[in-house]
Amino acid sequence: MAARAYWQGQIRLALVSIPVEIYSATKSGAKIRFNQIHEPSGKRISYEKVAPGIGPVDRDEIIKGYEVSKGNYVLLDDEEIEAVKIESKKTLELVQFVDACEIDPLYFEKPYYVAPQDELAEEAFVVLRDALRKAKKVALGQLSVRGSEKLVAIKPCGKGLLLETLRYADEVRQGQAFFDNIDDTKPKKELLDLAAKLIEDKSAPFDAGEFEDRYGAALKKLIDKKAKSKGKRAVIEDVDEPESGGGNVIDLMAALKKSVGDTSPPAKSAPKRKKSA
Repeated sequence: MAARAYWQGQIRLALVSIPVEIYSATKSGAKIRFNQIHEPSGKRISYEKVAPGIGPVDRDEIIKGYEVSKGNYVLLDDEEIEAVKIESKKTLELVQFVDACEIDPLYFEKPYYVAPQDELAEEAFVVLRDALRKAKKVALGQLSVRGSEKLVAIKPCGKGLLLETLRYADEVRQGQAFFDNIDDTKPKKELLDLAAKLIEDKSAPFDAGEFEDRYGAALKKLIDKKAKSKGKRAVIEDVDEPESGGGNVIDLMAALKKSVGDTSPPAKSAPKRKKSA
């Protein structure tokens, strides 16, 4: 079945408009999702809308509420929410160009493929793609779709373009608060060299196909086995138990040397000084 376009419209660069189609680059069906089932009857569980102290309520009695303080809500009906929705525009205007390295990976949300809508759009599309590639820049704009407005970044991707939705600044937590208690002490040079050697030895071009969702694969195997069996439960086979270790405290130098194939005994290190209060 042909993929359905997420958005159709025009990318505008100054006075140039390029008709394009945008398609999701990810598949939601790849993950296994479960439903809750009433075991005695085998029927799927449904959920009633219930108000505390009142019981089940009709769907047409429900409106949306935004909690402004504990237990206090601003109530909004569908008409009020509809009134402030952004009008869906069929034009994505490129308003800024930045170096790709300037955008922190924390801001990237979801990828989409961008393709020219027809042969007439191809020339301008290829010019934009190759100009971005030559300049080593990423284009920024805001895409209005389904009543909301998304910040997006566009960059070359093979023969096409890749559009990625970005989080807005108020959707990203600043990480420094989580790192404040990390000691500023620099690691010993020998430890750092060993770690760098280990990284170098295990460096290779990225290939997502080299990695497998082992839990997902085992879950599919279990489901297939269960579907073919008459019993209610199936036995999970070939589950490797983790090896028992001696303790949580390890010799970092010895572990790193062993990792890179160095069997020489580690040098004794001075005891670590306690941090002053």
